[in-house]
Amino acid sequence: MDLFSKVSRTAGKHSPLEEEVRKLPVPVSSVFLGKDGKIRPAAFRQTDMALVCKGHDRIRQVFPKTITKGGSAILEAVAASESESVAGKRVAVLFSGGPAAGGHNVLAGLAAVLGSNNTLLGIRKGPGGLVKGDIFEIEKESINSIINMGGFDFLGTDRTKIKTAEQFEKVKRTVVKNRLDGLVVVGGDDSNTNAAFIAEYLENEGIDCSVIGIPKTIDGDMAAGRYLPISFGFDTATKIYSELVGNLNQDAASAVKYYHVVKLMGRTASKITLEVALQTKPAVALISEEIAEKNMSLDSIVDHIARIITLRRFKGINHGVILVPEGLVEFIPEMGRLIAELNTVLAEYQKDITDLPSVEHKREFLLPRLTPQSAQLMASLPPDIQEMLILDRDDHGNVKVSQIETEKLLIEKIRYRLSEMKRHTDRFFGAGEGKIEASAEQVEDFKKVTLSTQSHFLGYEGRSSKPSRFDAAFTFQLGLAAGSLVLSGKTGYMAAITDFHKGGRVLALPLTGLVTAEMRHGKEEFVIEKSLVELSSPSFKIYAQNRDKWAIKDCFSSPGAMQYWGPTSRQVPMIVALDQDYPDFDSFDMGEEKQIIIE
Repeated sequence: MDLFSKVSRTAGKHSPLEEEVRKLPVPVSSVFLGKDGKIRPAAFRQTDMALVCKGHDRIRQVFPKTITKGGSAILEAVAASESESVAGKRVAVLFSGGPAAGGHNVLAGLAAVLGSNNTLLGIRKGPGGLVKGDIFEIEKESINSIINMGGFDFLGTDRTKIKTAEQFEKVKRTVVKNRLDGLVVVGGDDSNTNAAFIAEYLENEGIDCSVIGIPKTIDGDMAAGRYLPISFGFDTATKIYSELVGNLNQDAASAVKYYHVVKLMGRTASKITLEVALQTKPAVALISEEIAEKNMSLDSIVDHIARIITLRRFKGINHGVILVPEGLVEFIPEMGRLIAELNTVLAEYQKDITDLPSVEHKREFLLPRLTPQSAQLMASLPPDIQEMLILDRDDHGNVKVSQIETEKLLIEKIRYRLSEMKRHTDRFFGAGEGKIEASAEQVEDFKKVTLSTQSHFLGYEGRSSKPSRFDAAFTFQLGLAAGSLVLSGKTGYMAAITDFHKGGRVLALPLTGLVTAEMRHGKEEFVIEKSLVELSSPSFKIYAQNRDKWAIKDCFSSPGAMQYWGPTSRQVPMIVALDQDYPDFDSFDMGEEKQIIIE
């Protein structure tokens, strides 16, 4: 074949790698394998394990049907059903929220466990498509073409929150019209909260349709301790980010002049930043949960980073990588207060502010209506950050925190602090609390430093990749579990896998056991609580024990490209291995490997 033909032949997801990745075998837990070795639905039994949600009595009032029916007991898959298989069931699946690697293997798992005697349907464009009734039957050939492929493009996704009576009525209409026996919702905490409410609503309406959630989010904040160590997509995303950060570490050491300040996706939890820090050993990695715990101000964070840059300079190192979590600003107490005050004032004076002709006029209007501390902080921020805080709001009138260029804010603040240190050496160097011990020669050398920076935001690059071997296996098992739960007639559960290192333990977690009541914007809301970095966890402790050494020496690692074959192809996320006390990082084992072909 000539080269011109090869270029054409690789179009439509037929690159040489994609062709080979489709053929990769996927582990299948023994609970899904019949005596003949074929995939079959698993049976579930009730265990003595339970999830106890916060405010259980209040949650029971909101979910009287599903919490009574399922309680908070956890179910466990015990064995493949050897009896005559269930037939005639119609099961629909949707993706919700941002993409995460492995979603297509969820579809493959569902198709495999439903078999030829049941029907798998897809819902286009997420919960919005469910409300509209945009449903189609998924063909086996389509599933075979997307096995081990990345993205959510086969179904599409959206972020519709199903809240109103009209929306729930339309969901019921979709379920009844399409004769659905099951609905599988693939998403994060908001999406699985949606699933909990839909399950309750359909039960209350007398509609016999199982609603099952699947935990998806690259942030890793959809987790439940030992029952569900991580959500799918996290491993792939962090492997991609770690490769890129490793490359930037190498570049910094090669060019010997740049500090690369990298903002990493993770609106609430800093798990991505922690995982990437463990993989790459950067000069600095900020962990939002620690900053909140220590009540660190923006200035104290800037001081911390400026100190590390200075100490590295004393050792002849004028470069490095600084990792910043996407949601950092919300965890800095003073920034959190400023944002909360702005949300209140902007809501109260919305019309007055809208009528003002310029950002400067809006700023002058706002400052006197803030507390003195928040007004002072606001005035100290770079003009573009102030503008973003004032103008860039979401549908609820709140600041779009994820779009604040925190990395650039820190760069400006650090640059100014280093300039101060050069101008006022007596305040920053010498004996005394908070000062940096330095010789006269070191101080003079420091004055010659020029801070050269590059800023980066790594986010979308990690969401739609072909899944890692871990995520490919994880998601296929989740699909098998969700399909088995539907065929068993269960509703209001989330499929979960744990014990990744010894065969994969398949569980069903009651969604009502994950939901908690929170006060948001002055009213009670029911949500699945996000899983954050725990400062007492082994993964954080090992980082905390090593970061001082990594800060003042070039100890970086460059883990390289994600591997489908080779030494790290079977690696689980480091934070999972550490926090779950696995014997090794390269230790995932989720069952007997099989090449998946849907027939």
